[in-house]
Amino acid sequence: MATLLALLSSALWGSADYQAGKLSKRFPAIAVLATTQAIGFITGIVLVLISHAWSATAWGSGGYFVAGIFAGLFGYVGLMSLYSGLSTGRMGVVSPISSLGALIPLAYALSIKGDHLSTILTIGISIALVGGFLASGPEFSHGLPLKPLLFALSAAIFFGAALVCMAIGSQSSALMTMTTMRATTFIIGALLFLRFRSIGGLGKSELPLLIFIGVSDFAANLLLGVATTKGLVSIAMVLGSLYPIVTALLAFFFLHERLHKVQYVGVVLAVAGVSIISAFN
Repeated sequence: MATLLALLSSALWGSADYQAGKLSKRFPAIAVLATTQAIGFITGIVLVLISHAWSATAWGSGGYFVAGIFAGLFGYVGLMSLYSGLSTGRMGVVSPISSLGALIPLAYALSIKGDHLSTILTIGISIALVGGFLASGPEFSHGLPLKPLLFALSAAIFFGAALVCMAIGSQSSALMTMTTMRATTFIIGALLFLRFRSIGGLGKSELPLLIFIGVSDFAANLLLGVATTKGLVSIAMVLGSLYPIVTALLAFFFLHERLHKVQYVGVVLAVAGVSIISAFN
């Protein structure tokens, strides 16, 4: 169950990122981000009202509130770092390095959470991680410019920290953690709107796509949070971090973007790693 939920999370995350990337080519990325985060927050509120999830433990070491706030803050800074890196450097440098953020929740799960992995699962996770990295299209032949490198490292660190906070809060309530997370990013987006008095030209014609992105992103977070409570956190986090593969494949099939040879290798390795994890988990 945890494996399936984490893979569904990757599929939704990758699809949302693909659509957000397309939309960000026509509108400011910060406007797309703020709007979709607000839609995600609304989605969370609706689900909370339906499920009465507000009764979950909010405070204390196992509460969702503080973890959700920090997950929102870390995730937002991670996204801003990623967008800044992509705007100043090559995607082949920034995306692969930012994808290494999965190593942080993996380290948390193994060293603090106490996950114990068999040899075959360790091999499967390693293959999947390498596959995810290669599928992002690493291209370092022209060196590593300092500024985009720092942005990429920042994105990796903050994304990883956000995933850890999501896992911690989900022990109390995955839904309340993600809703608190989106409430935090909604407040940030609202403050930006008050500052700039604009949503970047987004209109009614973009609303269906914005809703898809916002709902899919929230659902991806929620499914990953639930996955961490149904099985090993380490496996859930690794499988949930494979979303760049989905984005790359969607761009290949629908935008006819060329995949580099290393990306084909990455996809094959990722599938092999997932297959091993699924068979022996």
